[in-house]
Amino acid sequence: MSSHAPTFRLKVQQVEQTCLFELSWGRGQQLTASLPYPPGLTVLFQEWQRVYLTFYKTASLTLTPILRPDSPLRGRAAESGSLTSVVDWHARVVEAEAKLLYEFHRWLRSGELYEIRARIAQTSRTTAEQHQAVNLFLTCTPLDLARLPWEAWEIGTEFAATGMIRIVRTPANIRAETVTPRRRNRSKARILAIMGDDSGLNFQTDRDAVRSLSRLADVRFVGWQAGQSSVELKTQIGQAIADPEGWDILFFAGHSNETQITGGELAIAPNVSMTICEIAPYLTRAKEQGLQFAIFNSCSGLNIAESLIDLGLSQVAVMREPIHNRVAQEFLVRFLQNLAEYKDVQESLLAACQVLKLEKNLTYPSAYLIPSLFCHPDATLFQIQPVGWRQRIQPFLPNRLEAIALVGVSVLSLLNPVQDWLLNQRVYAQSMYRAATGQVPPVAPPPVLLVQIDDKSIRLSGISNPNPIDRTYLAALVDRLAALDAQVVGVDYVLDRQQPGNDQVLAESVRSAVNQQMWFVFGATRDSNGQPVSVGEGTGIADLTWSMQGFIHGIPTYVRLPRTHSECDSLCPFAYLLSLTTTVNQVSPDPPQPALASTTDLQRQLLESVDRLSVTDPQVAHLRQLHLSPIRRWSGQFKQLWLHPIIDFSIPPDRAYDRIPAWQLLGQEGATPPLPHLSRQVVIIAAGGYDESGIKSDQADYFPLPAAMGFWRDRLHSSSTGDFPTSFTGAEAHAYMIHHLLSNRLVVPVPDLWMVLLAAIAGKGAVLGLRSSSQQKRFRSAQWVVITLPIWYGFIGLQLYLSVAVLLPWLLPSSLFWVYVLLSLRKNHYASP
Repeated sequence: MSSHAPTFRLKVQQVEQTCLFELSWGRGQQLTASLPYPPGLTVLFQEWQRVYLTFYKTASLTLTPILRPDSPLRGRAAESGSLTSVVDWHARVVEAEAKLLYEFHRWLRSGELYEIRARIAQTSRTTAEQHQAVNLFLTCTPLDLARLPWEAWEIGTEFAATGMIRIVRTPANIRAETVTPRRRNRSKARILAIMGDDSGLNFQTDRDAVRSLSRLADVRFVGWQAGQSSVELKTQIGQAIADPEGWDILFFAGHSNETQITGGELAIAPNVSMTICEIAPYLTRAKEQGLQFAIFNSCSGLNIAESLIDLGLSQVAVMREPIHNRVAQEFLVRFLQNLAEYKDVQESLLAACQVLKLEKNLTYPSAYLIPSLFCHPDATLFQIQPVGWRQRIQPFLPNRLEAIALVGVSVLSLLNPVQDWLLNQRVYAQSMYRAATGQVPPVAPPPVLLVQIDDKSIRLSGISNPNPIDRTYLAALVDRLAALDAQVVGVDYVLDRQQPGNDQVLAESVRSAVNQQMWFVFGATRDSNGQPVSVGEGTGIADLTWSMQGFIHGIPTYVRLPRTHSECDSLCPFAYLLSLTTTVNQVSPDPPQPALASTTDLQRQLLESVDRLSVTDPQVAHLRQLHLSPIRRWSGQFKQLWLHPIIDFSIPPDRAYDRIPAWQLLGQEGATPPLPHLSRQVVIIAAGGYDESGIKSDQADYFPLPAAMGFWRDRLHSSSTGDFPTSFTGAEAHAYMIHHLLSNRLVVPVPDLWMVLLAAIAGKGAVLGLRSSSQQKRFRSAQWVVITLPIWYGFIGLQLYLSVAVLLPWLLPSSLFWVYVLLSLRKNHYASP
């Protein structure tokens, strides 16, 4: 049975004229009661049994052929004589059933049982909202008490309980434990159908009904053939039951009867029977091979069911009384139809009985009272598993509350402000983890030097309006860098507007630096038509034959890469172009050099050199092939940045770049500090966070300080970097990008939505796993494992970030996983009786 469905166990024992009721549940809770057994109940049962048997012996149910109309029952009943008068036996059965059930229910509604009924009904009301049924395991002794129609007990009626209370029987003695079925490498269930003695019966409908499951199960029939001896037949049946491949379902059709000593007998051929004791060793082997469910579509099966459960079989469905051949077939067809809909055996049996009660009662009176399901208390209800991919994923589909949570978290994962906040916090946590575990990159000369024009530089230079920046000030910086032997310089300004007089000063400085083979990359943007906008032609500051231009716009927390491999043929990203330039100059024995006399586009010369070097140099090859993934470009249509590499702020800023204020480089207040690595560094001249920086007044070139950089600001106080500013500039983003590109450190974030969907699958799997925990102690252990899984996932994600440069989102996926699990635990809590 389901380990988390509310479960009660009720033992009813008759001692002389008194019945003892004992209800147990939960952790040792129990209630007891005793009340007299009404003698009239036995009389009414015997009367109902008599008219029931008489009706079905004499009724003309001609929907299927009957070979012997005088014996259509699936049992060997004694002859009862002949009837000389015409009696409406259908009306007699209905009347006897009504009297029996009235007296039975009146007895069970006795005051002595009030507390027992109330306890079960109360749990039923509690679990109704959870769409769960209450399972009641019923054990009745002696056998005559078990013959009563206990499944018809309407326990919750007087309490207006809306939940379902399902009664399943279990024998008083169970010597063997059930075996958890082993998973097998097969796609379908296996059914063994034993066709017994068909004397007076027609099994064609039974065969057709079982064959209807061939789409979902492998079916094998075994039975008596003309000329076969009894020993050969018994051997064949025994070997079939014990088949090493195992069975999931054992089906028997034919005559059967109760026996007191041998556990029941099955008629397997004319005048040949096989007792349960004879096939017990084969059934034990079949149980070990995975047999879970047996159905005996035959008569008087109480002894058979109790014997098989005693052997450790999980579930057995039987007919407690003799059953008409046509009724048995009707029940079987309905039962297997429900089983084919992936319902468990209990649901299937109840559904079939409901059809007999509500739709077929006029044709088959009292037939719905006959079937019973016996179940081992530790067994899981059997159901055929889906074989198609649609059916296989059905258990993993969310319920209503889970779907609401999934949709809500998925929507959050697609909101850009939420993504930005989560990314900021995630990288902040990564910084703390990096520092705590000692995985900070070692101190080494950074690949970038930032020359920052800050507020103090502007004040000391007497610049009244720094937007646009004074070209003569830029000229002074270029001259100073040329004097210090800088090789690659990026100017993070768009010099598209003219400054008469001042432009000429800057132009002369740039040309002088180019004559010293200094590389220049000027900042560029695009106009409304998508055309590059960089150094204005009228300024005379630069020319594309001896300088280059790089696109400076982008999201300051993501690495700017070419959209496609060919994008750099027109306009490369600023940091990417600077990375290519410095790499070529360092690895090439004969790199191209900027020359004022050149007539060929300098960027084209650079890319041609890159293409040649990429054949032999892995670093150059790596840089050349970098571009946005197709998934990133596709997701951009929906304002998403899936798989777009991020800037790794968990690396301390002083490992990525050096900073020096422009006034300090110019020596406006003392000597310029030593810059020993300048010739191998990429120099970026950029705004240092003054208020007027930026192309437009509403597009400032500084941003809120990332949380991870704030973490390092509080920890690092290097004299080479000085105090950290309270904002983050676009130039610092470019510096980080150059560091990442030159060190092959591109952290790729897995989209939140992807991990949210995986978390939904994992959460559903965890819920299903918890439900399958059959013991309370194991269930609690599984609870702790499941609840701590997101924590372990978080630590694994932190290390994967450092080891393989993959960022796994944590908060949203973990939250959804916990919601799934907590909803399940809440459901199980309220479902506990």
